[in-house]
Amino acid sequence: MNPTIELMNARSSTRAYDPAPLSDAEKQTILHTTMRAPTAGNLMLYSIIEIEDQALKDRLAVTCDDQPFIARAPWVLVFVADYQKWIDLFAFSNVSELPGVRHRAVPGLGDLLDACCDALIAAQNAVIAAESLGIGSCYIGDILERAEEHTELLGLPNHTLPIAMLCFGRPAKPRRPTPHYEKHVVHKDRYRRLSPEELREASAELAHLHAPRGFPRGIENIGQDVYARKFTADFAHEMNRSVAVWLERWQTPEG
Repeated sequence: MNPTIELMNARSSTRAYDPAPLSDAEKQTILHTTMRAPTAGNLMLYSIIEIEDQALKDRLAVTCDDQPFIARAPWVLVFVADYQKWIDLFAFSNVSELPGVRHRAVPGLGDLLDACCDALIAAQNAVIAAESLGIGSCYIGDILERAEEHTELLGLPNHTLPIAMLCFGRPAKPRRPTPHYEKHVVHKDRYRRLSPEELREASAELAHLHAPRGFPRGIENIGQDVYARKFTADFAHEMNRSVAVWLERWQTPEG
């Protein structure tokens, strides 16, 4: 097995950090590699906010579902799906004067998905680059929650969306790769829904993987567990509420 594959197979999320800071050279290496990621039309539809202010980091540890390790991470980056920079460049370039063009004032939802893909691909480049330097990382999806407060904290204009936050630092203790359920993920030519027999098998195997010590009282299987703990949880409702806010902002011209 080659070293890159070994590195990717061994990686797991890091939430306990050695307090030693990353060097400037390490940061620049990770950022350079990040920006070598594939990007739609070479537009680089993302921006990266480097969180240096400890008070801001402390606040994000609260707003992102009360996760104190965020405040202790030596380096924190927010990956922002960003069409604002192109909207600004379009205005600067007097695109409204172009003849024979179907003009539009705001980016659409397809533009948003392109930008989210660009940002997440870049983020994963950062994760792998950091891992190769012995620096662990953890994705924080909760940055999508509390849209109004995160807009204010990060100074985000309308045509942006914070799709992910990453915490970086050297692991403070040994890590073990998290097992992933790989069955039924790859389809041939067409999507195929699982049969009742396959769902029964998957339910049993997922329960063994994710809940080896059993379920809480009142929970009978992995489907009920994930439904109660994730799908209907307060944070899921808040994330969906906030995403509706982000979508509205994305498609609203700035006043």
